Amino acid sequence: MIRYPAKISLLFLTLAFFISCDAVKRVESDELLLTENTIFLNGEKIKESRIYNQVYQEPNAKLLGTPLRLHFYNLAKQDPDSVFKKWLYKKPNRIKRLENIYSQKQVNRIEEGYVDLNNWIKKTGEAPVIINEELTKKSKNRLQAWYFNNGWFDTEIDYEIKPQENKRGEIDYFVTSHEPYIVDSINQRIASVVIDSIYNAYSASSLITSGIQYRTLDFNAERDRLSRLFRNNGVYYFDQEYITFEADTVDTNHKVNATVIINNRQVTQGDTTARIPFKIHKISKVNVFTDYTFNNRYKPVTDSAVYKGYNIYSFDELEYKPRAITDAIFIKPGEIFKDTDRTRTYNRMSSLRVFKYPNIEYSLDPTDSTSTDLIANIFLSPQPKYSLGFDFDISQSNIQDFGVGFGGSLLIRNVFKGAENFEISARGSVGSSSDAARGSSQDQFFNISEIGADIKLIFPRIFMPFSTEKFIPKYMSPFTTLSVGISTQNNIGLDKQNLNGILNYKWNPSKILSHKLDLLNIQYVRNLNTDNYFNVYQNSYNNLNEIIQSGDVITKPSYLNSDGKLIIPTGAEGFINDIVINDPNTSGLSEDQRQVIDNIRERKDRLTENNLIFGSNFTYLSNNKENLYDDDFSRFRFKIETAGNFLAAFSSITGAKKDDQGRYDVLGVNYSQYVKTEIDYIKHWDWGNKNIFAVRAFSGIAIPYGNANSIPFIRSFFAGGPNDNRAWQAYDLGPGSTGGKNEFNEANFKLAFNAEYRYNLFGALNSAFFIDVGNIWNVLDIVEDPAATFTSFADLQDIAIGSGAGLRYDFNFFVLRFDVGLKTYDPSRTLGDRWFKDYNLSNAVYNVGINYPF
Repeated sequence: MIRYPAKISLLFLTLAFFISCDAVKRVESDELLLTENTIFLNGEKIKESRIYNQVYQEPNAKLLGTPLRLHFYNLAKQDPDSVFKKWLYKKPNRIKRLENIYSQKQVNRIEEGYVDLNNWIKKTGEAPVIINEELTKKSKNRLQAWYFNNGWFDTEIDYEIKPQENKRGEIDYFVTSHEPYIVDSINQRIASVVIDSIYNAYSASSLITSGIQYRTLDFNAERDRLSRLFRNNGVYYFDQEYITFEADTVDTNHKVNATVIINNRQVTQGDTTARIPFKIHKISKVNVFTDYTFNNRYKPVTDSAVYKGYNIYSFDELEYKPRAITDAIFIKPGEIFKDTDRTRTYNRMSSLRVFKYPNIEYSLDPTDSTSTDLIANIFLSPQPKYSLGFDFDISQSNIQDFGVGFGGSLLIRNVFKGAENFEISARGSVGSSSDAARGSSQDQFFNISEIGADIKLIFPRIFMPFSTEKFIPKYMSPFTTLSVGISTQNNIGLDKQNLNGILNYKWNPSKILSHKLDLLNIQYVRNLNTDNYFNVYQNSYNNLNEIIQSGDVITKPSYLNSDGKLIIPTGAEGFINDIVINDPNTSGLSEDQRQVIDNIRERKDRLTENNLIFGSNFTYLSNNKENLYDDDFSRFRFKIETAGNFLAAFSSITGAKKDDQGRYDVLGVNYSQYVKTEIDYIKHWDWGNKNIFAVRAFSGIAIPYGNANSIPFIRSFFAGGPNDNRAWQAYDLGPGSTGGKNEFNEANFKLAFNAEYRYNLFGALNSAFFIDVGNIWNVLDIVEDPAATFTSFADLQDIAIGSGAGLRYDFNFFVLRFDVGLKTYDPSRTLGDRWFKDYNLSNAVYNVGINYPF
């Protein structure tokens, strides 16, 4: 018998040996490859990354214990130019033969390509980290500084370089911290009466308090706080350089007696420098130039207006209503100077999309003898009145394997002279989908398409019949959007027309918070190709045929084709209708078969009916991500939506009649009525060296009531796909333990949890390991299948688990992602037979996506 495990083990041991030797390929005999740093604090090994980050030299990055980037670096020739020339001239006739075959110019290009390739390998890989004692000493000093800045003033640090076998070495750092210093008294020495008054008024907000351990960062943060405090309380000329701190630790028994020192303002006049007390400045005038450009800076003003104390000027005819300008300005005549007013004005003016980034300048009012009044001059440069844009994109989604989109838009700025923007846009797309319905255009590569148009009118305020300034002040950058859109889709087989109208409000209470309210969100969905239903949902069609061909069922021959299968659509629909009305010509069905047919009928009616959604929704979003490259942040989103309540009240008040199913309708359509909530939380941790751990948790439920017993397909939840549980295709997972028996499985309750560890391989190529957990269920709706419904916490045993790995290439402006998902725990299988049963590449799901899934 052949001992495969022994041979495999020998192969891995041999491979590990060669990898181990190759790691020191570029390490000289008198050098040591750094393999590990260890820091001991008071005799105990520590693992805090913030402390290890103080060390200048870190071992080469490893993946599963192997320094892959180092091995890749070692593939390159150290001196590729010399190596190539040595090879080229090694045989006398080689260069002549190459020049005869190609040319001298092409041979030179081959050499350049060889050199460039090796240089790219070096750049992409990672050079061996050689232990450098000078850097080790710097690391010791940096650790000393870190502990000092965190309150351990008497710290002692030593190190030891420990040579290992095979040109490797480790460094141990030994830290003896001793007792930390604690902030005791906090005194102040402030020269200016104005500054002293403001400081004492806000002393309770100080970031330095008695009893806390000394931290240099606390004192830096306090300096920032004080600078903002003074500049937002009228002290225009204040700067951080006027603030210093003294820390007395002499004979204090490890206490710090801190003193805040704020000097007077330094003023230079000619050759004389003097210090004068700070003053509180107020704004005497605000001048706004609405059409300032470099070319007209010396032209005379030809039009002007005065509104609420603001002086508004124009070099040509004034194109803006005064209120539209002043609503975006937070600097007010008669009020004290505040830095936040200037910042808010910058942000608000930019968000209007009417002006370029503004220029705001302050100067002393020459008519004020006290030199405390300031004139604020605001220079606005208009954007072009009309902007025409075109776009083209390539996309991938849960039901679209590949898509090409195109569109155009016309933006008209300041359309009613109140800084309103009017936008008309049109879009179209064609795509390829493996989910396209049989009987449609599935045999074509581009088998799905969409075309649509939208009209938007955006107001830079909350557009309501009453003032909202008290609870949504203008510093929150409020906007109102009125939009109408229409689209026609040929996608998953039924084909749809969508008509929607939205009255939307947006505002931002803070830098990290944003709120969105759709006061009215009206959507009408019309199915254009309901006769194609059984081509789309083939499983339902096959189940009907299995019942027909079971041997005991009798039905009308006109329903069947020459193969004995139901004709689409007339035969299938006629057979179902006969069961509903108990037609005597259709008989022989068991109770179980009747239940299957009833379930198919219910699903068909629900998915083919037209939908009218008349609702409202509110979204709360908290996102502390600072920029596109921030890899340490959290994001929380909560959304609540209700639909149908207004129409239900209107129908009841007007005495409208219900249909035979006890439902109201509007224009022949039973409107939807439900409440829906979603909670979505994302957290990223940056572990350094492009190592990121990311998690996401999602929960959503939509409960029908009143005029509806189910949720519209477009408002339901699905599971699986490249941005969800990647071990299942989109719409293939669930509901519950049903095993995805329908082509497009959806439900009204969803739980999803994802965890992903992302790391860099080399260069722009990254990778990740992930675990995806979740499923969908039906709850409190018309579905009665026990395998698909969630009735108790015991149903959590039907949560699916997928795991896998992926590659991601970062193009800077987007990330191309390839993930392989494996079914780790499959709820469609019987209990006790769910773990790792299809955990292999032949049953894997391969996902291609754009950007990260969360």
